[in-house]
Amino acid sequence: MELTQATAIYCARAELQPIIFEGWLANGIAAGGQLTTTTDVENFPGFPDGIMGPELCNKFREQSLRFGTQIFTETVNKVDLSRRPFKFWTDEKEVTAQTLIIATGAVAKRLPFKGSDEDGGFWNKGISACAVCDGAAPIFRNKPIAVIGGGDSAMEEALFLTKYGSEVYIIHRRDEFRASKIMRQRALEHPKIKVLWDSVVVEAYGNDKGLLGGVKVQNVKSNEVTDVPLAGLFFAIGHEPATKFLGGQVELDAAGYIVTAPDSTATSVVGVYAAGDVQDAKWRQAITAAGSGCMAALEVERFLEAEGEVEEEPAAAAAANGNGSAEAAKSPELVLA
Repeated sequence: MELTQATAIYCARAELQPIIFEGWLANGIAAGGQLTTTTDVENFPGFPDGIMGPELCNKFREQSLRFGTQIFTETVNKVDLSRRPFKFWTDEKEVTAQTLIIATGAVAKRLPFKGSDEDGGFWNKGISACAVCDGAAPIFRNKPIAVIGGGDSAMEEALFLTKYGSEVYIIHRRDEFRASKIMRQRALEHPKIKVLWDSVVVEAYGNDKGLLGGVKVQNVKSNEVTDVPLAGLFFAIGHEPATKFLGGQVELDAAGYIVTAPDSTATSVVGVYAAGDVQDAKWRQAITAAGSGCMAALEVERFLEAEGEVEEEPAAAAAANGNGSAEAAKSPELVLA
């Protein structure tokens, strides 16, 4: 949401009259993206006391609407990028546009076990998928924390969490990490980090405050189950970028992220741009996503000006995800949220 709305704000102020298709439970997440699933956001500038994720998303949305953005809660399921104007389909309509900004994001991979979800579980009540986003929260300070994973991301998150937790467990289902040698070494040598090898979490349980109180960990070789008291549990098992709907028409890397040109948001298709987590496998922060959304909007404006496409008629920006009823717009831009 922060990315899509930043893009729309810049496009609207440039009088491109953007349209966003923000999606309807696309990838299992409400319109607005992963930030809507976050509770306290303490690292976004301008909110010294922090702000709830859904509230922040609403503020982004209100600011975007203020400048004339049209927003429809509808999912783009299919695209044709073979020629311009590009074509896009939702469940209810066909939309055309001269340019496209893909901002569909990436979803953190999670493991299903008892107590891990939102419905009666401890997701956002001690369980998270972003240590950098949530690790400094007061509920984790000077308390035991765990990370699930075995790659570089898991090592990085565990090391980051040592700044806040009393001790940090790395729970890994194998007897060796797949992380790079230097990251393995840093984690294994850190005095606060303990590794639970050959182990998987089978259940999360709560404390008397309704927050995560600990997990039950099973050794996959012995089947022995151990109780591990925890205040926090972080998934670090990768992300899945939302790019399947593109049907291979835009160049992707081996992990499915959109490939963009150096120092640019331009993709392999002329007139198509990508910003935020859908092309960023490294940083994945709200503030960096918003910044790349700004970049994409400025690039689209300059691209259209160079082609002489910026006219008096409305410019469309549509976002991939949803269920509304916007008329197909003959306009330069389309934004996917």
